[in-house]
Amino acid sequence: MFNYNTLKKILFSFEPETAHHIGEFGLKLLGNCKIAKSYMEKKNYISNPKLTQEIFGVRFENPVGLAAGFDKNATMIKAMKSLGYGFTEIGTMTPMPQDGNPKPRMFRYLEQKSVQNAMGFNNLGAHTVLKNLKKVYPFSIPIGANIGKNKTTPEEFALSDYKTLIKKFEAFSDYLVINISSPNTPNLRDLQNEKFITELFVMAKALTNKPILLKIAPDMEANIAIDLCKSAINTGADGIIATNTTIDYSLVPNCQNFGGLSGACLTEKSGSLFKELAQELFGKTVLISVGGIYNGKEAYERIKNGASLVQAYSGLVFEGPSMVRKINEEILELLAKDGFENIQQAIGANLK
Repeated sequence: MFNYNTLKKILFSFEPETAHHIGEFGLKLLGNCKIAKSYMEKKNYISNPKLTQEIFGVRFENPVGLAAGFDKNATMIKAMKSLGYGFTEIGTMTPMPQDGNPKPRMFRYLEQKSVQNAMGFNNLGAHTVLKNLKKVYPFSIPIGANIGKNKTTPEEFALSDYKTLIKKFEAFSDYLVINISSPNTPNLRDLQNEKFITELFVMAKALTNKPILLKIAPDMEANIAIDLCKSAINTGADGIIATNTTIDYSLVPNCQNFGGLSGACLTEKSGSLFKELAQELFGKTVLISVGGIYNGKEAYERIKNGASLVQAYSGLVFEGPSMVRKINEEILELLAKDGFENIQQAIGANLK
């Protein structure tokens, strides 16, 4: 019988980035093996009317999605339903291929169930990722495309990179995400200002009718984050994803002094900022919560605080392929316990 704890010991004996590549190889194999894929989907994928929503005119059969950063090159999409995910987000993609930052650039902290990465948007570039995406899109679960500027693109030409990416991916994704919040591309977070966000969304909405969301960092003061999100919404953003990784290195003792932290260490910080954002923005746009979500209790709390959808990535490293199924089962239990007939009744319940 499959035991993730045994596999985890093997994977954790490798350097984290190597382990990720091993996992990618395994998931690509799974995605192309009909028998194994079908077995894993029946085991892990939960499709329940109580969890089903239509958002942006797109059907989400369960609210738990894969966050960007795991499937950078759209090579593992076919296996995502087998892991139980109700939707998946590829990327971050840049117009030109880039290798990312020097290695080592990924670190595990077992005690804190956390990961630190300084990858730097390493990806094969928009042209190759789009070729991979075209092979599977449209897929049986929604696919988001997370896009960012190249490291070598000066700030004054950043809009051009986002324009190129929107034009490439809008026809082959169910929604797009503007990433200006990664800490691993120099000066990228400087673009988290009202002027750039306004220009960006005015341009983006002129290019496509596809939903476009803004992903923000957890390291801003709440009032600044709220103002930036309002600017984005007022100029056409269809939703907010909160949050990216954090550069608050006080959260993990003896961690590296570069890159972004994710996983359980981020739970409180991300959840707290999300709650403050939702108090201002709930009902005005679609809210997606990500950061330190690895169990149903935390996912459900974010939903009651205003999240229509949640995303999980780092937790998968520690909890394994049954994580998403367990999250969805626990959400169903908590809905019943609170007397809600479906997830829509629970969304924002703490705010009503």
